[in-house]
Amino acid sequence: MRLPMLQRQRDSQRGLNTAGFISGYRGSPLGGYDQALWSAKSFLDEHQIHFTPGVNEELAATAVRGSQEIEFLPSPKYEGVFGLWYGKGPGVDRAGDALKHGSYSGSSKNGGVIVLVGDDHGAKSSTVAHQSDHALIHFGMPYFNPATVQDYLDYGLYGFALSRWSGCWIGMKCVTDTIESS
Repeated sequence: MRLPMLQRQRDSQRGLNTAGFISGYRGSPLGGYDQALWSAKSFLDEHQIHFTPGVNEELAATAVRGSQEIEFLPSPKYEGVFGLWYGKGPGVDRAGDALKHGSYSGSSKNGGVIVLVGDDHGAKSSTVAHQSDHALIHFGMPYFNPATVQDYLDYGLYGFALSRWSGCWIGMKCVTDTIESS
């Protein structure tokens, strides 16, 4: 939850007028993420970060893709919108077409996209065991595999910078054991 606020603060310190957009689909092991976002609505609003849960995984990914097309607007309110998509492992499969097209379309120079993939290798809280590595590679999406909660913040800021610099969407694995360690 802190990552998009940190990104907005970093942009503001650099003189960039950006906003954030978050969308994803509810479900394990990231099922608590949307609840945390809703409870922090006032903080998100203060940082110009908009959260809209998706009806499904693909529509959420398509909405995040749209956030990267701000430069096509005639008079955009912001210089860029950084996007964050989240979903559990089987949702990565379901949203594969939207994620792949988003990744191949790229990110805007002052935007950037991070894709949080909830992998549950042991099927502890999902219907099937899942690993997203091969899907992310297929989508042309470099990814991070954080080992600690602090890594999510550090790699997340690196991820937005990398996404802006390269134009790639950046994946970040969210393994149940690491996520639940907080």
